[in-house]
Amino acid sequence: MKTRYEQIVDVREIASEKRDHIPSILSLVGQEQILPAASDKKRTLLLAIDVQNDFMESIGSLPVVGSRADVQRLTQWMYNNMASLTQVMCSLDCHSLLQIFHADWWVDKQGNQPKPFTVIRHKDLIHGTWTVANADTAEQSLAYLKNLATEGKKELCIWPYHCLEGSSGAQLESQFTNMLYFHSAVRQVKPILVYKGQDPYTEMYGIIKAEYDDNKFVNHAVLEAIEAYDAIYIAGQASSHCVLASAMQILEYFAEDKAITSRITLLIDCMSPIAGFEESTLQAFESLREKYGIQIKKSTDVIL
Repeated sequence: MKTRYEQIVDVREIASEKRDHIPSILSLVGQEQILPAASDKKRTLLLAIDVQNDFMESIGSLPVVGSRADVQRLTQWMYNNMASLTQVMCSLDCHSLLQIFHADWWVDKQGNQPKPFTVIRHKDLIHGTWTVANADTAEQSLAYLKNLATEGKKELCIWPYHCLEGSSGAQLESQFTNMLYFHSAVRQVKPILVYKGQDPYTEMYGIIKAEYDDNKFVNHAVLEAIEAYDAIYIAGQASSHCVLASAMQILEYFAEDKAITSRITLLIDCMSPIAGFEESTLQAFESLREKYGIQIKKSTDVIL
C-alpha cells in the first residue's frame, strides 16, 4: 500500500485520551488501488471483541494489562492483510449504571455497596449477606443467581463501572478505530458493530448469548454471519472473559460441524487476560483447540 501504517496509527497514542482522526484517514484512501471486499474469493473475517477504551491500560476503568501492545499488533496485522481481510465485526460492551453486576444493585446488612470484584452467590442472598437495593428486583435477582449455580455458570462478580452507554469508555479505542475505518473505506465494506450486555438482569460476556437468560436469546445474526466466512480470526479483550466466552459460544453452536470450527483462529498475541486468569485461560484455549480443531497463532504467523 502507498499509505504507511504510521499515517493511520500513532502507536504513541494507543490507549490514550486522543480522539480518532477519521477525516484525515479517509483523505489517504484515494491513493490506494485495492479491490473491494465483494470481490474476495476467500472470505475472511476479523472478530474483534470489546476493543474499547475502558479495557485499555492507563485510561480504562477495567484495564487489561497488555492491551496497548495488543492493539498495536492487531492494527499492524490488519494493515499487513488489508487486501485480503474481507470484513471486521466488532463486539461492544454496552451497559447502564443499574445492572446486576454493578455495585448500585446491592447492599449489605449495613447498607454498604459491594466493592469491585466482590463475588455474590445465591447463598449470600439466602443468608442475608447481600440484598438488592431495590426490592422490586429481588425475585428476579434471586432467580438469576440460583440459575447460575444450577447451570454451573460463572459466579456473579461485581465489576467496576465500565462501558457505560454514551461514555468515552464505551467507545472503540481510537487507533483501532482509525484502522477499522481505513479498512472500511479501502475495501468498500461497512464494519459490523454488535452491542451486548444491555439486559439489566444478566451478564453477557460472550457475543452470542448471556450467562443465563429466561428468554434464551441467541444472536443468530452473528452466527449466520460467521458461517458465511472461509476463515475467522478472533482478537480483543479480555482473553480470559469476553474473548473466551465468545469463542466457546461460537464453537459450541457449531460443535457438530468441524468444517466451520476448524476455520477459527485465535490471534493469541492480540489479546490479554485479566490478572490472575493467565494460566486458566491458556488451558481453556488449549481445550478448545483439542476439542474443536481451532488454531492458536501469533498475528505475525498469519498472512492472509
